[in-house]
This record gives sequence, structure tokens and C-alpha cells, in this order.
Amino acid sequence: MINLIKLFTDAATKGNPGTSTAGILIIKNGKQFQYAISLPDSSNHTAEFLAALTGFQYVEKLFGNTETLMFFSDSRIVIESIDKNYSKNYNNLLVQLTAFQAKFPLVISQWIPEKENHGAHTLAVQKLYSILKK
Repeated sequence: MINLIKLFTDAATKGNPGTSTAGILIIKNGKQFQYAISLPDSSNHTAEFLAALTGFQYVEKLFGNTETLMFFSDSRIVIESIDKNYSKNYNNLLVQLTAFQAKFPLVISQWIPEKENHGAHTLAVQKLYSILKK
């Protein structure tokens, strides 16, 4: 049986560029690992790439890189860039992301609608609001 890790990421940004956060939800064997983190001030698209990159870093820290990974994002630009292995404006971040993905035996990247990414989305938004209230 294949051990499968599911990774959901999302970013929230106030301003463009502006304050940015990431929500990361990792599911393995029915157990959830939730992270809400601050990102450097950035545009929304940059924040989405940073959220994805950070999510892969967290998976590797928690579980190593020997298992199959399903990666879900509601960012079309991130998923389409991975699928095409090309990004006009975010190539540096794409190179970093694909290098992380290459460490795993198999990564399946899938775009999902925002309503199906509510776990990661909620984490990102909650972190953003907690920062903006300060």
C-alpha cells in the first residue's frame, strides 16, 4: 500500500505587494498538521509560490522525502507553472519549487477551487488578520 501525504497550501495578502501569510495543511494517515505562518511582504502570486515552497519544506522536515505526495493549491498560476515547467514572472520561485518536488519519488500537483481549500485558506487568513490587528 502506498503511503500518501496530502499537502494543501494557500496564501493571504493585504496590499499588492503587502503583508502576506501562508496556510499549510498536511494530512497523513488521517492526521492533520496545521501551520499558519508569516511570509515576507509580497504580491499575491509570489505569496502563493512561497506558501507552496514552505509547505514542501514542512513535509520534508516532518516526514522526510520518501513518500508519494499529493499537492493541492487554489492558485492557478502555481499549478499551471508546475505543469508547464515555465513561469515568465516567477521562474526563480518555480525553480526552487520544482527542485523540492524532485526530492520526492512522486508528486501529483492538482489545482482545486478555493472552496475545496478551506483548511489552508482559513489558516492563512487567520494569520493575516492576527498580524493586521497588531
